[in-house]
Amino acid sequence: MYRAFLRALVLLFLLAPIARAGGIALVLSQQGGPYAEFSTALQKTLEGSNWNVVTSGTPETIELSVIRTDLIITAGAEALRQTLGRNSAQPVLATLLPRQTYEKILADAGKLRGRTSAIYLDQPPVRLATFLRYLLPEHKRVGMLLSNETRNLYNQYKQVFSNAKLVLSGEDSDTDSSLVTALGTLLPRVDVLLAIPDSSIYKRDNIKSILVTSYRYQRPVVAFSAAFASAGALAAIYSTPTQIGNQTAELIKASGANLPLPQSPDMFAVSINRNVADALNLSVPDEATIRRAMLAEREQR
Repeated sequence: MYRAFLRALVLLFLLAPIARAGGIALVLSQQGGPYAEFSTALQKTLEGSNWNVVTSGTPETIELSVIRTDLIITAGAEALRQTLGRNSAQPVLATLLPRQTYEKILADAGKLRGRTSAIYLDQPPVRLATFLRYLLPEHKRVGMLLSNETRNLYNQYKQVFSNAKLVLSGEDSDTDSSLVTALGTLLPRVDVLLAIPDSSIYKRDNIKSILVTSYRYQRPVVAFSAAFASAGALAAIYSTPTQIGNQTAELIKASGANLPLPQSPDMFAVSINRNVADALNLSVPDEATIRRAMLAEREQR
């Protein structure tokens, strides 16, 4: 009887799910700013779980070959680039970078996708189309500047926008010298310019020229960051470092080091520049109204 009890007890332990603990190395492209915001959100959401951050810092301050962890999380492009360059054995989850940047770094490093995944900064095309419909319901013709970084995404966006009853037009701009010419060709035939993350086009030296030219044509710009909206875009839809940090923590709690395929951000924020709306004589809903409508539509799908 006693032996039967022991066998049953052993079997119970074998069949019970094992709550496995895991250690994380968090590699930040820089200290402070959005990276600190991401780190705080990640660690707060991980509290009470079996996973914890055992070391955190910039690539220069972390010795990944010495510190033994189960998973590496990188925040920002430079953190991922340097982490992959060190040939660490642990799985890597990349965050706070656009899809195109992630894929280029992976290609340059020659790493296998199976051990590396990401949570992109880019909003999915269907969310962008939904945002445009609620922001500017009468503006059906959408323009997009394209470079070698983003040209391969155009057909996907075009199909998604067509399904949303929007017409997408693209114009190539692979060099700084071609930017104003490309805008001059694109803007007359569209109602709104949609900016998506593209380091060849939307870099600091070009932003003012893009905004001034768009304003000259009386075409609003819809952008991908709060800073862009503050600089003069009509509006922006983006995911904050806190939102990405929370999503990263939830993914780890659910999957651990068995990383799923790269994914878009789940959560998002909206910013509207009222001064630009007034200057362009546009009546647009407030941020809360748009976000509430978008979330309600997502729930209905």
